[in-house]
Amino acid sequence: MSGAHDTNSSAQFTRAVARVLGEGLLAALATVVEAPRGVGAKVLIEAGGERTGSTGDAALDDALAGQAAAFLSSRAETATLKVEEFAPALAEWRGARVMFERVEPEPHVVVCGAGHVGASLARLARAVGYRVTLVDDRADFVARERFPEQEIELIAASSWAGALERVVGSGRGVSVAVVTRGHNEDEECLSAVLRSRPDYVGMIGSRRRTNIVLARLRESGFDEELLRQVRAPIGLDIGAVSPEEVALSALAEIVAHRRGGAGRPLSTWRRE
Repeated sequence: MSGAHDTNSSAQFTRAVARVLGEGLLAALATVVEAPRGVGAKVLIEAGGERTGSTGDAALDDALAGQAAAFLSSRAETATLKVEEFAPALAEWRGARVMFERVEPEPHVVVCGAGHVGASLARLARAVGYRVTLVDDRADFVARERFPEQEIELIAASSWAGALERVVGSGRGVSVAVVTRGHNEDEECLSAVLRSRPDYVGMIGSRRRTNIVLARLRESGFDEELLRQVRAPIGLDIGAVSPEEVALSALAEIVAHRRGGAGRPLSTWRRE
């Protein structure tokens, strides 16, 4: 009987993880890795509070759920903690260790515009390890001949809005860089992207150009707080000049946003 129960529990757990990834959700996987009992027990705690699995101790399950929220907000990929660090009242679990792992869709960079900067950004993001989708409304700009790298998804958009709605999905784990050729394309892309509320949105251009686009969106009814989240101009200030350097600046900001980095020189402390 216990074997059948374990198999059913394992199948239920597998389905829950697949659902989290498929629906673009966020969760923490807590695994007991060292303890007098229950080693290997797992609990999947979703950001919305739903749980799958159990350690066999309701009090520990509750404590894991509370710590999972703090873990997810930290943006760490993994963390191993002693139970007394987050649940000191659970004396019977003193000394036990639990590993927390982030469960979320593969980080995805969507690049709108396949000009010099967009092409460079797509290649660089893929080299760093991101899933990459490059979108343009000019089919010849996203022809496979220009991008022999099969890992970069290429989309020739007959409609920016339709293409981006499909590609961005729920927005979870998605960073969007708008690097198109003009105001109108920028506006159309941003209008579509902001409705999905991805984790990060950045737009290339001078202050004047980006202000014009954001003003148009404001006039069309977009919430001011939402528009304030757009990184425009995109990127960190590294003095970028060439398309490749501009792409590096943009990707640096994307990584910093995802990881919770400050974007400051690591050597600053030496001069303070």
